[in-house]
Amino acid sequence: MNFIFRSPYFPRVYWQFCDRLKARGVNVLGIGDAPYDSLSNELKGAMNEYYKVDSMEDYDQVYRAVAFFASKYGRIDWIESNNEYWLEQDARIREDFNIKTGVHPKELDAWKHKSGMKPYYEKAGIPTARCHKVKDKLEAIKFLAEIGGYPVFVKPDNGVGAADSWKIENDDELDAFFNNLPAVPYLMEEFVEGNIYSYDAICDSEGNPLFESSNWFPPSIADIVGGGLDLAYYVMAEVPDKLKELGRKALKAFGVKSRFVHFEFFKLSKARPNLGEVGDYVGLEVNMRPAGGYTPDMMNFAHSTDVYKIYAEMVTDDKSLTPESGDDHVCVYASRKDGREYVHSHEEIMERYGGKMAMCERMPDILSGAMGNQMYTAHADDEEAAQEFIAFVHERA
Repeated sequence: MNFIFRSPYFPRVYWQFCDRLKARGVNVLGIGDAPYDSLSNELKGAMNEYYKVDSMEDYDQVYRAVAFFASKYGRIDWIESNNEYWLEQDARIREDFNIKTGVHPKELDAWKHKSGMKPYYEKAGIPTARCHKVKDKLEAIKFLAEIGGYPVFVKPDNGVGAADSWKIENDDELDAFFNNLPAVPYLMEEFVEGNIYSYDAICDSEGNPLFESSNWFPPSIADIVGGGLDLAYYVMAEVPDKLKELGRKALKAFGVKSRFVHFEFFKLSKARPNLGEVGDYVGLEVNMRPAGGYTPDMMNFAHSTDVYKIYAEMVTDDKSLTPESGDDHVCVYASRKDGREYVHSHEEIMERYGGKMAMCERMPDILSGAMGNQMYTAHADDEEAAQEFIAFVHERA
């Protein structure tokens, strides 16, 4: 089996996908624009061969790299980056090389555009916030009247996470938005109050989950990304039963097959007409790749498992051969931004939590805007302990 992994060095932990695939006898072939000498020794050892291109943005170069591997190793069975940014290019390569595994371009609308996700949520019986494609201010005012007024939330129709997204609470903020209307298509949605919970899964070729997990995010996640607040979230010990039910329905409705995915839901903290009561889940968006940053490692810590190995088993055997450990707890992430004053020093954090620390390191600059500059990832017995850890790390002077 020949598996091309594109940009296998980003995020840093993704070398483990290659490592587990190679351990199962797969020819792992890397394509990227990073010099070979800059790759970690772990990644070098996890690939059969690496092809450097000058730019991953240049489709012709990437095409030639795939063609080279096909001529040398035979038919390409898989091509994947597990990266939102390359989703469209991955699909185009599959189309051009007749690679049957994975999504093709015609299926991408519901996967990349938030407006395109709405009908699939409806098919699954999952409520979503009402939305309006932003065109002009007059239509926005009409939409505000339909939903009962401010606040509303605006975000790119095709975007990742909470980047370039804002809460609008009054006429002045609406005017400011339209006076600087971004060139890309935007959505305006009714504002939903609640925490964000994810449904994460590795599923087989029929859309059945082989592994399931869930993350908790604070309600201010957009302010964290857009406003520079400190980020914190955690992987839960268990997926809530209702969330698991809805996540599985969403897998089927979106037709997800043989992928590692990250679906996001609001859990309402305030009842909302047409959406539900306090405690109900509302569909937010789907991401057809693993949760960002080092979250796959956090899943491993929380569930005492190896998601990279389960992914490789899905690729080679269409099932998981990894037994559940039964040793589940919370894994919590809290980060800090450079240039800010905090009550507790790094040394104090390590003195108090060093015995529970799973990871402690500087984040790459490309991720620091959302993920912070210095991150701390720790084991926690329960969600209360996780919140205490977050409060200690983030307490500001």
